[in-house]
Amino acid sequence: MNGDGTQDSGLPPLPPVPPPPSAPSGARAEDGAASAEDAASTPDAAGTEGQGAPRPDGETRTDGETRSDGLARTAQLPVVGQQSAPRRRMPFLATDGEARPVAASAASAASAVSSQLPAVPENAPITTSMPVLPRTSDPDLPVREAAQRLEQRLLGSQRTLRRREVAANAGVSLLSARKVWRSLGLPRVGDDEIAYTENDEQALETIIGQVRAHTLSEEGALSITRSLGQLTDRMVIWQIEALVEDLVQNQGMDDARARRHVVLLLEELIEPIEEVMVYAYRRNLSAAVQRQLVRAGSALSASNAGRDGTEDDTTLPLARAVGFADMVSFTATSRTMDERELAKLVQGFEEICSSIITVAGGRLVKTIGDEVLYVAETPEVGAQIALALSQQFASGEQGMPRVRVGLVWGRVLSRLGDIYGATVNMAARLTAMAEPGEVLTDHLTSRVLTDDDRFVLTARDAVELKGFGTVTPYDLSSGTGHGLTLD
Repeated sequence: MNGDGTQDSGLPPLPPVPPPPSAPSGARAEDGAASAEDAASTPDAAGTEGQGAPRPDGETRTDGETRSDGLARTAQLPVVGQQSAPRRRMPFLATDGEARPVAASAASAASAVSSQLPAVPENAPITTSMPVLPRTSDPDLPVREAAQRLEQRLLGSQRTLRRREVAANAGVSLLSARKVWRSLGLPRVGDDEIAYTENDEQALETIIGQVRAHTLSEEGALSITRSLGQLTDRMVIWQIEALVEDLVQNQGMDDARARRHVVLLLEELIEPIEEVMVYAYRRNLSAAVQRQLVRAGSALSASNAGRDGTEDDTTLPLARAVGFADMVSFTATSRTMDERELAKLVQGFEEICSSIITVAGGRLVKTIGDEVLYVAETPEVGAQIALALSQQFASGEQGMPRVRVGLVWGRVLSRLGDIYGATVNMAARLTAMAEPGEVLTDHLTSRVLTDDDRFVLTARDAVELKGFGTVTPYDLSSGTGHGLTLD
């Protein structure tokens, strides 16, 4: 027994633990440098069987290592698989023999470590080991802001009215207002949606005012508004696609970026486009008036040429030369093209056809995929356009395929900017029968053109056409003299 009541272990006494060289006098020893007695009393220090056992020379081996001062290096981590109570750290002994609580030591250590760490920003993630990602700006924000400015500029003001309020202010029923909006192509909105502006109210009053003044009937007013709605809808889509294509081809943008940039570009183009649109409307309206009045006499005199009154279309009001021009093998050709090549082909075809038809004095009615439909006021002008179209595409320049053309002189019904009747159907059938580069017409048109030296007509074998019976097609080719001169 020792003098303090403890049992003698039979081992020589351990020397005191010297303080670290850098620590001042009275400072506590380094964490983990406990005495052999502390290590023996700690469950984790026992280790597995054969570890931590005292040796006759007074040294203690732990994990195959010894210390020259006879102190064991106690393991800081518990042995895996050892079922023991959680380790409870004992107050560690300073060199002056005074006990200091572990909590005070941990607090001072944490304070020392925290003083060396950088300040954590307020927007740091919970797991501070993860980097703080910078907040990126929204790349579409300028586009959305431009779209908002554009809408307010186009609509004239912010949306402040519901549909019932607009109808009530214009003095019409909601049913009548809906008819007008539907004919203009405006989308349907609910009663509670704030979707209209004062400009919508003014436009409704203008349209309704023409009916109230008996200038137009309700049917006439709705037909005119439908023309405005449908044509302007096609016009704005055409313009947007033209801008997108220009940015893709000439600015090197991809399609998605070009469509976003168009919103920014339109802010500068609204007024120029609007000015040219009004100018074009007035010029085309003037040309239509001239066709209706000044040239009405010549058109009427030509309307009965070659006819004996037994034709099926005698009840229709207008005599016109109707022609179709169709690209040959368009489906097969388009399959081998990418987006840009196909767009170039379609636009080039429409541009060439439009130029030829306009220069000759005809009118391009519409483009239907890979073909165009046109009309002319006399059979001679219609024939000149047909031959010019065939010759223009015969060489295959600019990668353009050849065309087949059908031409018929007869009466048509003109409505909704389009034409209808048996004459149109016959021209379409003859176009489908023609060979590449060939122009076909019917027997009535051939009788009208046969005395004109500019044209040569050759009869082909008769064929049966559904709805028309037996029909003799005629091959139309150029005769003497100059054809259509293109500028």
